[in-house]
Amino acid sequence: MNEIKIFSPATVANVACGFDVLGFCLDTVGDEMVIRKIDKKGIFITKIEGFDLPYETELNVAGVSALAMYKASKPDCGFEIEIYKNIKPGSGIGSSAASAVGSVFGMNELLGKPYNKTQLTEFAIKGEALASKCEHADNLAPAIFGGFTLVKSMSPLEVLQIPVPNNLYAIIIHPQIEIRTSEARTILPKQITLQEAITQWANFGSLIHGLHTNDYQLIKRSLHDVIIEPHRSKLIPYFVDVKQAALKNGALGCGISGSGPSMFFLSEGIEQSKNVEIAVKKTYSKTDIEFETYVSKINTEGIKII
Repeated sequence: MNEIKIFSPATVANVACGFDVLGFCLDTVGDEMVIRKIDKKGIFITKIEGFDLPYETELNVAGVSALAMYKASKPDCGFEIEIYKNIKPGSGIGSSAASAVGSVFGMNELLGKPYNKTQLTEFAIKGEALASKCEHADNLAPAIFGGFTLVKSMSPLEVLQIPVPNNLYAIIIHPQIEIRTSEARTILPKQITLQEAITQWANFGSLIHGLHTNDYQLIKRSLHDVIIEPHRSKLIPYFVDVKQAALKNGALGCGISGSGPSMFFLSEGIEQSKNVEIAVKKTYSKTDIEFETYVSKINTEGIKII
């Protein structure tokens, strides 16, 4: 096999109280990529559709993660990368992560799978760091492992897979504005109070327990972020209005997806999820900002071959 076409899914990172450690994988939106083995050594980005991104390997997140893996594996060949970008850069649903993950996953398949999922995540981190100016894996890991993932440690990298309740759905609203991860990190506080920390880790622990036990009401009581959301929500127009509308119409909870501007809402069942989507769309339709919405079951497979 000298060529592979893959679907690299969008992801939600942070998940309210799980800043920088918790994420989950979406099923209905993602990029497509073609990875091709060639005789000429090196990494070459030959085609990009959807958005204006750099072709220079060292300036493209897919190229940077591919280079990290290429230098480690030292294959007797090169690779061409085609990117069909469906996730808007700066949307907050893992656009750069999808690119970073896609290139190394495809190369790994063509080389006979020499690396496991944790190792692939380590390579992808190098690409993601180009976009966010820091190394983190909470949006990379769910794309590779699928479902909910918890980044237990960055050094050494340790990723834990968290069970997904069977009837859990995600609703996403993506306002058509751009918030860059690197910029959104600069507004975060360097210190927090002890009481804020206690509240946050209590919510996080109970959220993980709720996911393990299929306890939707516990998930609902746990999806609260007292540290990051109060600051980053100011960057998202009408955040409070949309959040209130979603909760009034059956959402278990909500939060900022990644660094925004997208917001996510979790809900039990497809019918309830559609009600939440309708309420969110109705609220945002009153503004002058264009937006998109998605309803997705949690994708437990992650990145896949098409």
